[in-house]
Amino acid sequence: MDFEIREDRERTRGRRALSRERAACLRLVQRGLSNEEACRIVGINSRTGRRWRNGRNPTGKHVGALPITSAAPPDVRGRYLNETERIHIADRVREKASIREIARELGRAPSTISREIRRNRHPGNGQYRPHAAQARANARRPRPKPGKIGQNPELRAYIQDHLHKRWSPEQICQSLRKNFPERTEMHVCHETVYQALYVQGRGELGRELTRALRTGRAMRKPRRLAQQRQPRYSTPMVMISERPAEADDRAVPGHWEGDCIIGQNGASAIGTLVERSTRYVMLIHLPHGRSAELMREALTQTVTTLPRHLLRSLTWDQGSEMGSHAAFTLATDIPVYFCDPASPWQRGSNENTNGLLRQYFPKGTDLSVHTRDQLDAVAAELDSRPRKTLDWDTPAERLAKLLATGA
Repeated sequence: MDFEIREDRERTRGRRALSRERAACLRLVQRGLSNEEACRIVGINSRTGRRWRNGRNPTGKHVGALPITSAAPPDVRGRYLNETERIHIADRVREKASIREIARELGRAPSTISREIRRNRHPGNGQYRPHAAQARANARRPRPKPGKIGQNPELRAYIQDHLHKRWSPEQICQSLRKNFPERTEMHVCHETVYQALYVQGRGELGRELTRALRTGRAMRKPRRLAQQRQPRYSTPMVMISERPAEADDRAVPGHWEGDCIIGQNGASAIGTLVERSTRYVMLIHLPHGRSAELMREALTQTVTTLPRHLLRSLTWDQGSEMGSHAAFTLATDIPVYFCDPASPWQRGSNENTNGLLRQYFPKGTDLSVHTRDQLDAVAAELDSRPRKTLDWDTPAERLAKLLATGA
């Protein structure tokens, strides 16, 4: 710490309160410097420094004085170590007691005691100083504090840029750890990003960025109830319970899940396909509606662009658009399995993908205006996002490996 000693402290100018020197001396001592070293830096006598820290008993010529300490909240018991516990730690450390023994006496975790001692040892002699440790803890406790995102312009710019790219907070945080492995100041958890967006008064990220989130909401809300399923078909269905076991554990690629996202007044739709193993997304263009025949033709045209070893089965819900499932199976040799009524979790990957697609195709809009090229661009953007379930690989990377293996 650089401290400039004032030159206007001669006796001829009279006594002047050394408030700046006193505050600097106390900060240096709290950082672990000795009283003599701190007093030398700020330019005062060591006895003055001891009187500031320890107070002074009344004598015949001087009145008593209390110790001068920085303002701090009262001692807190319970979750955090308090001053009494820190004094107990210091006494037992001098008695050469083990970390686990001290932790057992205080009813704390051994790691808590270990971190406390390691953080608050004197840099010179290595002694644990309980009162300095308590002062540091009190100084850290007041709220609110400036957030990590608000203090780091580079971090804030990185998060804002990727939110505009429609990345989720968790994807952004994992990307930060991957791209800046040695810079801990660039590491945050995804909840920190959500707090910067949702909590009023922080101001670390603009509230307009909430429109880039999956839901587009500016505050958290509970999930909606599942929608009612359509009645079953008159044509016999093969239920999901009869689907091969290899599709359940996602170990074998080529098993797909499908559904439709519906536009305004149910008049338009876009078909969605997700491969269970790689989470690769394909979109089905339905510009003229989602009748059974139109869906069968568009779905057949879409899946035939893939190699045969990646077309093992298709799982769908009981929507009316799959009324021609038997004709689809006959044309493509792909068996279709149907979920139980009101059981969207049986197609979890597809339901998750539909939620992601609502960022691009909001509810209550006309979906027929989107061209084939626009759908392909949206699918390509989704397939280039890193996924937590894929160890932060992208679906496109996983599919490329499968295609290379098949070749």
